[in-house]
Amino acid sequence: MLKRMAGFKYEEEGRLMEKFDQYCYDIGFTSNALNFELVNDFCYGVYYEKASTRYRKEKLLSGLAEYLCTIGYESYICPRKSAPKRQPFVPYIFSEQELGKFFKAIDIYPSHPLSNRHMVDPLMFRMIYGCGLRLSEALNLKLKNLDIEEGTITILQAKNNKDRKIPIAASLINRCKKYHEQMHVFSDRNAYYFKSPLGNRLDNSTAYRRFRDYLWRAGIHHLGHGPRIHDLRHVYCVHCLKRWVLNGRDLTNLFPYLSAYLGHSDFRGTQYYLRLTADLYPDIIQKTEAALGYLIPEGGMYEENK
Repeated sequence: MLKRMAGFKYEEEGRLMEKFDQYCYDIGFTSNALNFELVNDFCYGVYYEKASTRYRKEKLLSGLAEYLCTIGYESYICPRKSAPKRQPFVPYIFSEQELGKFFKAIDIYPSHPLSNRHMVDPLMFRMIYGCGLRLSEALNLKLKNLDIEEGTITILQAKNNKDRKIPIAASLINRCKKYHEQMHVFSDRNAYYFKSPLGNRLDNSTAYRRFRDYLWRAGIHHLGHGPRIHDLRHVYCVHCLKRWVLNGRDLTNLFPYLSAYLGHSDFRGTQYYLRLTADLYPDIIQKTEAALGYLIPEGGMYEENK
């Protein structure tokens, strides 16, 4: 309840808390404080569980124990020793030629009477790239979230439960107007913007399957770990920073705007793109690196779903 009041969705954690409550009931545990035996048995008593499952249990019970300690119940705080080891990740950055081939493959995809992908996908994938959206943000969009007259999109309850309103380019607005005439003439305001033929939310796996199909048609090889749909968001950031540098813009002033546009909770996620841009285009970045060295982080770990 406390987490949800603070703005967290707490859905998966809530289900896990119910399992812990049932576990305590089954073994007859009635104390208000957590002890080592209880925590250890719940977290590690099932030998075949994945490390990721154990890590979720550790996070849940350590957070619960910390809360109990603040209200006067001395509890054992579980160490988070099952945390997964993050691997260095480098996103796939499409070249301008590859982007052209990719969008052409979408545009010429043949229509089918039982599918609406030939109407949905040309706008959806352009919006993901052109607005730097996460796939979930695009698929959760509803008709009421777009204001064509104002030229903005409202993203609700995105990552970290953050909302934001972002402007969209004039070319995308024109495409949205044509799309409305095809898909949403009689739609309710609560209709999903990129809907399935049955009017439901388009499924993530369906979008990814189509994405792979367009890559193949465009002659872009999938390397097992990418390209992914999320890489279009990375490409947006890199191309944006590249354009600013070439136009002589002050990145120090523009950086906070890019961070807010992307919905990052702090600058760390946005800083990564500056490092990535510097690695890809050293000839155009080197002139600004001396002035912006404090902004450009050293290479290292990266949270791939920023």
